[in-house]
Amino acid sequence: MLEDEGYTVRIAGDGEIALAKVADWEPDVLITDVKMPALGGIELMEQLRQRFPDMAVVIMTAFGSVEGAVKAMHLGADDYLSKPVHFPQLLVVLRRVLQHRALQKEARALREALREEGEEDGEQRTVVIGQSKAFRELLELVGQVADSPVPVLLLGETGSGKQFLARLLHEWSPRKRANFVVIKCGALDGPAFERELFGVEENGAVLSEGRLGEAAGGTLLLDDVTELPARVQERLLLLLQDRTFTRVGGSASCTADVRIVTATNKDFDLAMREGVVREELAYRLNVVTLRTPPLRERREDVPLLAMHFLRRFSAQAGKSLLGFSDRALGILLDCGWPGNIRQLEHTVERAVVMSRGNEVEPRDLPPELAARAGGVDEPPEIPGSTLRELERYAILRTLEHVGGSTSKAAKMLGISPRKIQYRLNEYRSTRQSGVPVVVQGPRTK
Repeated sequence: MLEDEGYTVRIAGDGEIALAKVADWEPDVLITDVKMPALGGIELMEQLRQRFPDMAVVIMTAFGSVEGAVKAMHLGADDYLSKPVHFPQLLVVLRRVLQHRALQKEARALREALREEGEEDGEQRTVVIGQSKAFRELLELVGQVADSPVPVLLLGETGSGKQFLARLLHEWSPRKRANFVVIKCGALDGPAFERELFGVEENGAVLSEGRLGEAAGGTLLLDDVTELPARVQERLLLLLQDRTFTRVGGSASCTADVRIVTATNKDFDLAMREGVVREELAYRLNVVTLRTPPLRERREDVPLLAMHFLRRFSAQAGKSLLGFSDRALGILLDCGWPGNIRQLEHTVERAVVMSRGNEVEPRDLPPELAARAGGVDEPPEIPGSTLRELERYAILRTLEHVGGSTSKAAKMLGISPRKIQYRLNEYRSTRQSGVPVVVQGPRTK
C-alpha cells in the first residue's frame, strides 16, 4: 500500500535484520513495533539514530499504549500509532513526520551554509532563513557590499525584511562589534529629530550624544527615509560629504565614523523628482540599492520561515508544537501575503496561541486567511461523483482533521465508530504486519 502511494519500502522481520538491511542505505523514516525478538523498537531507534540523525521514527505499540508512547516520544520518536494500525491514519502520520524532519533539515543546512565567521564566540547573530533563488541572490549582493563603507538604500514593501537586511549588512561587515542603531525618520518633528540624530550640547557640555554618537564605529539605519524632515536633509548631506557634524547648540565640529543605511517602502525616485528628498542627498544615499523581494515571490521560503516562528513562539508559550498539518501548510503556501514576513510572523504567533494539539491545524489560522487562500481540499466534483466516493472523501478527510481518531471522526460525521472501522477495512487492500518498516520518501510526490 505504501509503494502504491509512491514510497520505496524495505521490510525486516526483527531489529537485527533491520540494522543489516540499512547498512548501505539511508532511510527517511523508520516505522517499528515496540516489542520484537532479538532487538526491540526503542533500541533499534537509538542505534539507527546514531547513524542517521535526520531519520524520522514512528513507533507502533499496543503495550501500555499511552505510557509506552510517551516514553518513546521522550526517547526521540517523532510520533506513534496504536495497533491495529489503520492505513489512512498511517499515511497522515507519515506525511507529518517526513514534512517536519525535512523542514528541520533544510533550516539547519541553510543556517550552517550561511553561518558567519566569529559566530562561535557566543555573539548573538541574526538568524538567516530562506532558500529561494530571489533570497539567495539578495544575500550574495549583501555579501558583496557588506565590507564597503558606502551608503546603501534598501527598497521593498512593508514587512518584507528591510530592517533585517540592514542588520545583516552590519553583522557581515567589519563594524559588527559596534552598535547597530535604528531611527525612524517620521517619528519626530524637525527640531526634535535633529536633537535625536545629532545630539545636544550646551555651554560646551554634551547633554546628549545623539544617535550618531551611539552608532560610532557601527551602522545607522534611517528608516522611512522619505519622511526625513527638510531641515535635517541639508545637515545630513554635509555629514555624508565630509564626515563631520555639530551637535544642536554646539559649535565644535565632531567626526562621524558611521555607515549610513536608509530604507523606504515608497517610490524613492518619485520622492526625489517631487522634491520630497533633495536630489543631491538622494544621489549620496543611493550609492548601492538593494530590493527586498515580497514573500509572494519567495513562496518556497514560507515553510522554513513558518517553522522558525513556530519554534520561537512555542518556546515562549511553553508548548511543544511539532509543526503544521498538510492542510494548514497548504493554506500558508497559497496565501498571497500582502503583509509579507511580518504578516506570516503574526499569523504563526496567533496559531500557537490558538492551537490545542501537537501541530497547527487550519482551525488555528485566521479565518480570513483560509478564505483568501481558497481552493484547499476541495471535495470531489458534484455532480460527477458517486455517493461512495463522496463518503470515502468525507471519512478520510475527517480522520485526517482529527489525527486519525475514529471516535472523534464518527462524532463529527454523525455516524458510529463501527461504521468507520468497517469502511476503513474496505479501503485497505491488505493488512499491516507488526514488523519494522523502513520507508524512503515518495518518488513521485
